[in-house]
Amino acid sequence: MALVLLAWLAVGGIGGPFQGRLAEVQTNDSSTFLPADAESTRAAQEQQRFTGAQPLPAVVVYERAGGLTADDLGTIRAHAADAARSPGVESVSPVIPAPDGAAAQFIASYPAQARGELDESIPQLRELLAADLPAGLTVHVTGPAGLAADLSAAFAGIDGLLLAVAAGVVALILLIVYRSPLLPVLVLLSAGLALCLAVIAVYLLADAELITLSGQTQGILFILVVGAATDYALLLIARYREELRRTESTRAAMRSAWRAAVEPVLASAGTVVLGLLCLLLSGLNSNRGLGPVAALGIVASVLAALTFLPAALLLFGRAAFWPFRPRAGTGEAGSGLWARIAEAVGRRPRRLWIVTALALGVLAAFVPQFQASGVAQSDFFVDKSSVDSVQGQEALSRHFPGGTGSPAVIVVAAPAQDQVLAAARAVPGIVSVEPDSDRVVDGRVLLDAVLADPADSEAAVDTVAQLRQAVAAVPGSSALVGGVTATQLDTQAAAERDLRVVVPAVLVVVFLVLAALLRAVVAPLLLIATVVLSFAATLGIGALVFNHVLELPGADPSVPLFAFVFLVALGVDYNIFLMSRVREETRLVGTREGVVRGLRVTGGVITSAGVVLAATFAALAVLPILFLLQIAFLVAVGVLVDTLLVRSVLVPALTLDIGPRVWWPSTLDTGDRRRAQEVAGRSSEHSG
Repeated sequence: MALVLLAWLAVGGIGGPFQGRLAEVQTNDSSTFLPADAESTRAAQEQQRFTGAQPLPAVVVYERAGGLTADDLGTIRAHAADAARSPGVESVSPVIPAPDGAAAQFIASYPAQARGELDESIPQLRELLAADLPAGLTVHVTGPAGLAADLSAAFAGIDGLLLAVAAGVVALILLIVYRSPLLPVLVLLSAGLALCLAVIAVYLLADAELITLSGQTQGILFILVVGAATDYALLLIARYREELRRTESTRAAMRSAWRAAVEPVLASAGTVVLGLLCLLLSGLNSNRGLGPVAALGIVASVLAALTFLPAALLLFGRAAFWPFRPRAGTGEAGSGLWARIAEAVGRRPRRLWIVTALALGVLAAFVPQFQASGVAQSDFFVDKSSVDSVQGQEALSRHFPGGTGSPAVIVVAAPAQDQVLAAARAVPGIVSVEPDSDRVVDGRVLLDAVLADPADSEAAVDTVAQLRQAVAAVPGSSALVGGVTATQLDTQAAAERDLRVVVPAVLVVVFLVLAALLRAVVAPLLLIATVVLSFAATLGIGALVFNHVLELPGADPSVPLFAFVFLVALGVDYNIFLMSRVREETRLVGTREGVVRGLRVTGGVITSAGVVLAATFAALAVLPILFLLQIAFLVAVGVLVDTLLVRSVLVPALTLDIGPRVWWPSTLDTGDRRRAQEVAGRSSEHSG
């Protein structure tokens, strides 16, 4: 026991400093998330043959409501000269006045290899340009470099803020559940040590470039580890407290509790890990990165819950539950509220599951209203009014063609250049198409197409899709269309493809794990069907709230995918906790009484675990990123729906209505039928 505690404390001492270093190995650039065979990726590789490594443009835009004055233009030209000397700036373009005379812009380019330094160099540039600015003249730094710096700033301090919020919420819930000052400390310490172990592994793999870590993935990792480690701890503690009521020996109680909890915990963790690893089938590097990162977090959570926590509980003995210490021979687990709920479900199972299924079905009917076709990069932020790059993009759109500074790039065979120029200029939404230079490299030329709409907007994405069709139709063109907008288009297409590939894979994996755990076929199918219904209802709730309450601009296509993976894997978690106990009780007393007993003794702990997990995921909403806000809402609501309705009512009621056949083809089914026949025989003899 002492060695286990010392080993985990060493992990905490080593892993703590690594949490602050994760930002060193983050990648938040969307272009690096695409596979090598994406058209925009291939176009970027071709473009480098003309221009070398692509610089990162920061578009500096000035605006005055009544029109720029001569002094304003002089100030802007002086600023352009100052910007050329700003740290990290590679080159600065000439100043370009807007046609309406109310704005002007220039482009400060940063070398591609300086991408990781933008979070320092862009704020320095902004501070330089804002100094001594004439009254009424505003300046913004936008473009890909400005947006990347603002995203980096949004994720700055993510570890401290998320952990503080999540730990505070979990501590409060645990205090209410256990009414003990020490148990919440032990549970949170277990979760913290699990996070330290996960962070060490993730940092080493990301530093070796074996996985891709983004700010979003890091946030999800922190929340997932805290929530999962707490859930597993709650299950073990509940069983330990139950055993403490049966025996005087704390060691014997822990031995029995550990043996009873290890199978459902490992099955639960295995389901989540395998479900998350299905993300390796994704076409997006960011999704593939989340799979192993989150899986490492789950593995660390299980290790802490099954090794550190038992040792810590044994160290404190019954005092860990002070002031409400469980004593041998005092009371029975599952009395009170959950006993009444279990009896109510047992009396009217068919009526309850039909009503519950219909209610979830009504909510699921709103799924077609869920808008997940993608959002503009400027919509990544929840509060756009405080983001300089978003304000700058809006200023550019008011006075310049929206795609200025981020043109679509066309790489085409030189003999087809004139035909491609004509075809591209005929595409609606294209302002101009011109050769980038007179250079011909290996028989190919480079063209720049300026878009009418902002480069990160959905309108621009539609334009680039039409542009690709138009230039691809030119015989012999071998055209490739790339650029910022093309990258966004390819990202959306890859995310939509992932839904068609990853979702079936997750369902197959979950079914196989459940079938192995329950030794049945019918029960796993039942559980998967209920969790999918729960997910559909959650997505319907999300559509209503996002569209009509929060009035959000839409969602990235990866939002429903991530929500599905988390809700199906985590939702099945609670069903595993319930049904493994039901199966255990069924072997003793039959299916009907086994379901009632299982619900009675697990209801409190599983509901507490669901509330904790929902609360921890809700903590993601404190970050000002639209994607994380939506994931936080969907997972939190989905976990509550699954915990309070699906696992508490729908699953047990359906199991009761189906009866012993739910365990087919296991021997439990045969035993239940034999028991039912014996009861019927005795009743018949008594009647005779």
